Amino acid sequence: MEGVYFIPGQDEMIPDSHTYVVGNPSSKDLSLIDPGLTGKGSYKIETIKEMGIALTDIKRVIMTHTHFDHIGCLFEIKKKIPGTELWIHMLEADPLEKGDERTVYGMEMFQQMCQMQYHMKPGAFTLRVDRKLQGGETLKIGGMDWEVIHIPGHSRGSIALYYKPKKILIPGDVIYADYAIGRFDLHGANAGDLKKSLMTLAKQKVEILLPGHNRIVTELQPDYILQTAKQWDPYLS
Repeated sequence: MEGVYFIPGQDEMIPDSHTYVVGNPSSKDLSLIDPGLTGKGSYKIETIKEMGIALTDIKRVIMTHTHFDHIGCLFEIKKKIPGTELWIHMLEADPLEKGDERTVYGMEMFQQMCQMQYHMKPGAFTLRVDRKLQGGETLKIGGMDWEVIHIPGHSRGSIALYYKPKKILIPGDVIYADYAIGRFDLHGANAGDLKKSLMTLAKQKVEILLPGHNRIVTELQPDYILQTAKQWDPYLS
């Protein structure tokens, strides 16, 4: 739909997150949500071009969270679109600025695997964040008002972006289609927080669900998020 563009992830041994571009094209003030896995930058950039979107219109990258499969190709994207700002929730922005990469890799074993598989050097994700989100903001970007909802549990700084006029929710990896939710055994994750976050999202009227992985849903049943939360309640309590 106009104002929301979907670039499906291309999974490998490690999943590649979906990427979304939001904003009305006429505004020339677009935002890229979650670049994706290391090595997928060229694919994401070429798909954006094929959609007829000018790269110079993309002004910022917004992260729903900073796990490797979402932030891995950030530097590939920023190389192709220089000058783009980086917006991350403060609970993940602050550690990354200090060189703490646990929020990227989640666990030490996975970090070692990624560094070997993708030739990542320690400290590769030490970066500067242009805007640190907190949750509760309304981002007036691209001629649209996107609400920022802090939804910890999958990671400390997970956020959802919600566009009320069209009832669109971009929840990162907190909730997916088919009654699935994000894992809660990684660094900074917490089952109790994830339960609360699902209940927070259940209060929103959502018709279009655009998760970080798997299929998107364009006609979401009204109580879907609540029913998902109830199904997972025994594991999150």
